[in-house]
This record gives sequence, C-alpha cells and structure tokens, in this order.
Amino acid sequence: MKAKCCTNKKLTAEYANLAKFLRIIGDDNRLKILCFLKNEEKCVCEIFPSLDMAQNLVSSHLKIMLDFGLLKARQEWKRNYYSVNRPIFKKYNSLLTNFLKKYE
Repeated sequence: MKAKCCTNKKLTAEYANLAKFLRIIGDDNRLKILCFLKNEEKCVCEIFPSLDMAQNLVSSHLKIMLDFGLLKARQEWKRNYYSVNRPIFKKYNSLLTNFLKKYE
C-alpha cells in the first residue's frame, strides 16, 4: 500500500514545491543574501559589496529567488529594491514542519 503523500496529487505537488524551495535556499550565497535582507529591503548596489560577491552573481541569485516568490521587488527610478516575501516563507516553513512531524 502506497503512503498517502505518494498518491494524493495535491500533497505530491506541495512536496515537489517544497523540494524546489529547499534547493533554492540550500545555496550558501542565497542564504547569505536572505540573511542580509532579513530586516529591510536593499538594492543590488548595497548587497554585493557587503557580501563580497560579484554584482552579476548577486543579481543571478536574486532573480532565482524572485522568480520562485521568495523575494519581492520594488522599483524606484532605475533601482530595484529587494525584500523577503514573508508569507511565502511562512507557507514553506509550515509545509516543512508538517512533513518533518510525520517522522517523529
């Protein structure tokens, strides 16, 4: 008999998204960026020097997280300001917590 999580299409899709979330935040540089954005929004021009990373590398990581919905962007004149999308983090925190509780 298959486990419920393997046969329920909704759960399977949620777990696939959870796996993608974990792959995205599993990168050291992305974790540094997320930590840097934890309390306030920043533009790329503030992020890359503070984290000692190349500007194009930071931009690449920001795009990946933005496309997934982990970040929000606000444009002001020619600059984009990035911030953490807290509701998305709450969603994946809940999914991960519920998944791990099944193994206690």
